[in-house]
Amino acid sequence: MKKILLFSLLTLFSTQAFNNKTSNPIEGWKNSIATLSSKFNISIDALQNAVKVYQQLKLSGQLNNQQFLTIADFSKPSSEKRLFIINMEKMELVFHSLVAHGRNSGKQMAEKFSNKMESFQSSIGFFITGNIYKGKHGMSLQLEGIEAGINDKAKQRAIVVHGADYVNEALIKKQGYIGRSLGCPAVPKNQVKDIIQTIKGSSLFYIHAPDKSYLQKSNLIGS
Repeated sequence: MKKILLFSLLTLFSTQAFNNKTSNPIEGWKNSIATLSSKFNISIDALQNAVKVYQQLKLSGQLNNQQFLTIADFSKPSSEKRLFIINMEKMELVFHSLVAHGRNSGKQMAEKFSNKMESFQSSIGFFITGNIYKGKHGMSLQLEGIEAGINDKAKQRAIVVHGADYVNEALIKKQGYIGRSLGCPAVPKNQVKDIIQTIKGSSLFYIHAPDKSYLQKSNLIGS
């Protein structure tokens, strides 16, 4: 039932966005995005920002993997499933899982963000997924930060998607929140392989938070 609703609503706003080039596409999506936000508990601001930039990068040819759009909604606590992966061709929500933030970004909520080496904070904004490799956490996926001064040191900081034992429901029951990373959007170990194989190869990955400083600095959101 959820997939049917998501298909109908996303088809509506995608059609409006692509076919009505003379108007602001966000205006045409407002009602659909509001409904999706309520139904699937995704931040309406996260959806608006992510779809807007997805359309920009798709049209400019920067996304080789145009099928999937990933949103890590850090306006939510880590005790909630806040990673959303949307199949933009079939218009389905294909993954909905827990995801960790950096240990110096906050405890239950991610409230501080950084682009600095050894800050152990999450970086905010838009990334393009890169290559798969095997690191100290096992199978991992590179992320390239595409916003200068905001997240463009992601590769130098080794900010990647990887699996982690501390991203699990048991910790939530024990302490009220999952464990934290050194800045990576870490996901459950039993889901990491499927997640990485799905979004690899230059798809869009957006880490969202209600951060006023980011909104002022981001050329992608403001463009």
